[in-house]
Amino acid sequence: MNVLREERGRLLASCFILLSSVCISAQGTLKDYNRAYAVRHQFSSDSVFHWAHNIAWKDSTHLFSYQISTPEGKRFVVYNADIQTPTAYKTHEEALKALGMKPAPEPAPVYGRHHVPHWMEVDEEKEVTPVYSPDGKSVAYIGGNNVVVAPALKNGGHGPERFLTQDGTIANYYSNQILWSPDSKYLFVCKRRPVEKRYDYYVESSPSDQLQPILHKQEYAKPGDELPQKEPVIIDVATGRQVQADAHLLENQYSLDWFRWDPDSREVTFEYNQRGHKLYRLYAMDAATGALRTVVEESAKTFVNYPRLWRQFIDNGKQLLWTSERDNWNHLYLYDVAKGKVIRQITKGAWCVRDIQFVDEKNKEIYFSASGVNPKEDPYLIHYYKIGLDGRNMLCLTPENGNHDASYSFDHQYLVDTYSLVDKAPVTVLRRVSDGQVVKTIETADISKIKAAGWKAPEVFVAKGRDGKTDMWGIIQRPTNFDPTKKYPVIEYIYAGPGDAYTPKSFRSYDWCMTSLAELGFVVVQLDAMGTAWRGKKFEEICYKNLKDAGFPDREAWIKAACEKYPYMDSTRVGIFGASAGGQESTTAVLLHGDFYKAAYSSCGCHDNRMDKIWWNELWMGYPVDSAYVECSNVYNAPKLNRPLMLVVGELDDNVDPSSTYQVVNALIKANKNFDLVVLPGVHHTMGEYFGEHKRFDFFVKHLLGVDPPDWQKVKNE
Repeated sequence: MNVLREERGRLLASCFILLSSVCISAQGTLKDYNRAYAVRHQFSSDSVFHWAHNIAWKDSTHLFSYQISTPEGKRFVVYNADIQTPTAYKTHEEALKALGMKPAPEPAPVYGRHHVPHWMEVDEEKEVTPVYSPDGKSVAYIGGNNVVVAPALKNGGHGPERFLTQDGTIANYYSNQILWSPDSKYLFVCKRRPVEKRYDYYVESSPSDQLQPILHKQEYAKPGDELPQKEPVIIDVATGRQVQADAHLLENQYSLDWFRWDPDSREVTFEYNQRGHKLYRLYAMDAATGALRTVVEESAKTFVNYPRLWRQFIDNGKQLLWTSERDNWNHLYLYDVAKGKVIRQITKGAWCVRDIQFVDEKNKEIYFSASGVNPKEDPYLIHYYKIGLDGRNMLCLTPENGNHDASYSFDHQYLVDTYSLVDKAPVTVLRRVSDGQVVKTIETADISKIKAAGWKAPEVFVAKGRDGKTDMWGIIQRPTNFDPTKKYPVIEYIYAGPGDAYTPKSFRSYDWCMTSLAELGFVVVQLDAMGTAWRGKKFEEICYKNLKDAGFPDREAWIKAACEKYPYMDSTRVGIFGASAGGQESTTAVLLHGDFYKAAYSSCGCHDNRMDKIWWNELWMGYPVDSAYVECSNVYNAPKLNRPLMLVVGELDDNVDPSSTYQVVNALIKANKNFDLVVLPGVHHTMGEYFGEHKRFDFFVKHLLGVDPPDWQKVKNE
């Protein structure tokens, strides 16, 4: 009897716990799914009235146009900045007519298969392209791998050819990127040594126009592959005399580009990016001797973030504006080109120049955007500024607290500025550029409709990172039916890398990655941890040769801090998902940090950096390819998997080689690991599209909520 009584007690206790769990959670239900899909439409940007979109100035006028939604439908507005007068039209065609413009013609139909160059294809610079001299008297081009010059005739033809070079070969030919000197006396050209190309191959299993599959071939250079090399040459057109640059100063090129003649025809400047990206130089090549001198040098023990470099010659080529992270922050510098020395650092401080919109040489002012200038606000918020070339009189043109997106009139008299926060609706204003003062508020977004439908703004949350000192900034998204008495698993959306910062800072009525997922009964978060951009170079360099870090120590500290502040966030049930670099990182999370991350959804991940595109991976992982690539590989670390993992891949992914995912699959199978694989026929680089989104929903509902997902046929996912 005692045994039966004890067994009955345990059974009743188990039933009570189960019923309590169901009552407390009630998450991941059919009702939750239907609501998750419904909010895509309920919270669309069309449901936010008077939110100005597609702002565009007309040519050199003070007229600009934009589009809004109103309770009566879409409106297309033409605004006169001089008299602050808006005129609304019901159709885009009517607005264009008022602007004196015609709709763009419909593209002509393309019949049959038409090859469009892929962004990974390298121009071999072999096509014969005539280049006319500035004085119009001569034409130069490549013939038989060599440089040819001929008199230019008025009828468009040319006179007798004269070969200026004879040593061009199939394996070392002259490039068709020919530059005449301004005085028409010299030609600058490079001898180009090509390399054997690497190709990726994709099988399109289910083409729409035929039964049989199609094999696609795509040029795709990967880390460690050989790259073309260039040898700069300057030729005196009259005499045929050549001078060449010192090849030792240009060894092991990643790239050689930005070729430009000085206005006085004495030098050609160009930029040399050494393989490995630790050395970047702007050279000047003497037209008479071929001698190279360094105008600007950037060097680093880790990497020079060369895609971020901006440059502009001013003062008729005598001075150069240049951005650099040499003092840890991205700032503007002014160079004396002839001396190759810094005249002054124009911007300074623990903040970053983000972009340069305009250089006013007449008034000696620079217009730029920056983040982090105001130490009292979110360091990622973008504001617009102007500053003198002397580094003085810096003025904020957009001072309101918010993330600003602005555009200037052609004459830089006016500025149209839209600003918002993730929890603050957009406002669009017209400003004077002279002092930044608001001339008129153009539109103030009305979010009453989405709020009535239950819309909840994300919360901006700040917590210390791994060092206990540095603030990490992120957002927390809760469901519309949020109940603080419930326990919510946490799901992180991840994308990392020094290319940018990724957490939204501007208003979004609907976030594809976060809003619907939260409706299923989760708290969804996103943050920028160490290894991402715009917090200084040291903050970025955490990732160097160590992409597997992905800021995870900071992410874990941030999420734990949020869970400590909000007990309804369950730090024992944390999931993660991402695509592309985020696909790599989310898988890394469960392989190397499975004690914290309990489930991962990973789409089109670059799981092994040796398999992915050359520029991204050599920039952050270095050259030559070494053991760091192996240590960061999810293929290498696959046997460590002890958490649920769903891998997703588009069979036609032309951004990240699909084989990168398949090789992880192979390693997991060999290690006898359980996982899910979703292959999407005909799909390119993706988070998973609608099918993958539903699979992601089910995956987290099952593994974090412990609930069987509802029948797909009953879910209203349209």
